[in-house]
Amino acid sequence: MAMTRRDLLRTSIAVGAAGATLPVFTATAAAAGPAAAAAPTMHSCAAWGARSPHAAIEVLDRRPTYIVVHHTAGPNSTDYSLDHAYEISRSIQNHHMDGNGWVDSGQQLTNSRGGHITEGRHRSLEILRGGAQHVMGANVGNHNSEIIGIENEGLYTSVDVTSALWDSLVGLVAYIADQYDIAPAEIRGHRDFNSTECPGGVLYGRLPELRNAVGGVLGRAVTHPRTWPLLKPGDTGDKVKAAQHLLRETGARDLPADGVFGGSTAAAMRRFHDKAALPHEPCYASRVADERDLIGAGAWPSLVRPVSLSDTSEAAAAARLLARDRALTRVETQDWRALLSR
Repeated sequence: MAMTRRDLLRTSIAVGAAGATLPVFTATAAAAGPAAAAAPTMHSCAAWGARSPHAAIEVLDRRPTYIVVHHTAGPNSTDYSLDHAYEISRSIQNHHMDGNGWVDSGQQLTNSRGGHITEGRHRSLEILRGGAQHVMGANVGNHNSEIIGIENEGLYTSVDVTSALWDSLVGLVAYIADQYDIAPAEIRGHRDFNSTECPGGVLYGRLPELRNAVGGVLGRAVTHPRTWPLLKPGDTGDKVKAAQHLLRETGARDLPADGVFGGSTAAAMRRFHDKAALPHEPCYASRVADERDLIGAGAWPSLVRPVSLSDTSEAAAAARLLARDRALTRVETQDWRALLSR
């Protein structure tokens, strides 16, 4: 019996709270050529009783470049009902409008732990279905004109998403990618743009699997982008040591370059954050943590610089550490991300 597109979606993804394997249909579907993604069930602002926005929603006459995955950093509820999904949507909107002073919910779409998709910012469903324009949101600092954001209910720093949320996320992202002709490589996490834990280490770690699953649904080849790493207290290794050398160059001379992200490294990063006036751009869905001690996409470009590996500078020491198995004599600004993403 022939498989439907929805059957393919279900069977091409192996999901489980303890970890999942890569989709089994990626290569076959890609070889068969492009395919269309079925539109998932999406509940409008009117359905969940959204407040009217404070001002007109801005619609850009262009498609977004990236699909960005977030987590709300709120409780991992065991209420998987549609009513609860509506409640989460109302809570986020109230927080964004009353707490942040925004015109409406910041994200375009919300995905609950029960797998229910709701519209976030007004007009997002209308514009997404049109496939040619982009509702300007407020969920990734300095990149909102480029991205369409999905808030996934829960906190995923140490636990996995529910199978219902994951299945829903794959179907939604595949539909968005199809509507806007976005390549799987441009499915990103919030931390790829800002120095934030979002969407949590566990969910972020599954983004390659998500790209592969979407590629399998759409019949597209999949590549994975080079991204800035996120370093945080408790991390160890050469990347931490390289960051310590770079922080020493900014003036933190008493910071040991020992490869251990402890209190002294956190304090040095916080001082650099304030000194360099780096923006604080956490995930604003619900809980807002102070993440100024994280070393991520919002900080690395200000820490690195072009450097000759023969220099005696701290930056050169960091570069030599990362490039020691490569025949390099100089590291340019654009080379650092490639070295750090290994």
